Amino acid sequence: MKTRESMENYLETIYILQQKTGYVRAIDIATELGFSKPSVSNAMKKLRAEGYITVTDRSKISLTEAGRKVAEATYERHCVIAASLMRIGVSEKTALEDACRMEHIISEETFACMKRHHQESRDDIKPKES
Repeated sequence: MKTRESMENYLETIYILQQKTGYVRAIDIATELGFSKPSVSNAMKKLRAEGYITVTDRSKISLTEAGRKVAEATYERHCVIAASLMRIGVSEKTALEDACRMEHIISEETFACMKRHHQESRDDIKPKES
């Protein structure tokens, strides 16, 4: 793949589409990302060669264990970052766009702290038992 960010975006998109529909084809990825089908097909060849996806004879794309791990980690970073930004007043649209960029560059240390704070904040809003 050209960059790690590109790879993570493709894997995250496959993961999200699999959750929504149960299956993924290259055209679904192209539609979701707004890319051309040849660009997506090229990327899928690279992801398959690197062991992140499998493609069936019916053109269904699935994540391998390695691909799923990268996709889940990327998606988790996206969700935590977006939620944290919205909590401090950033609009949802901007928070989602910024999270898409930030999820690829954030350090493990910063993300771990952000995730811990996010979880603690959620714990603070749970209803108190009587």
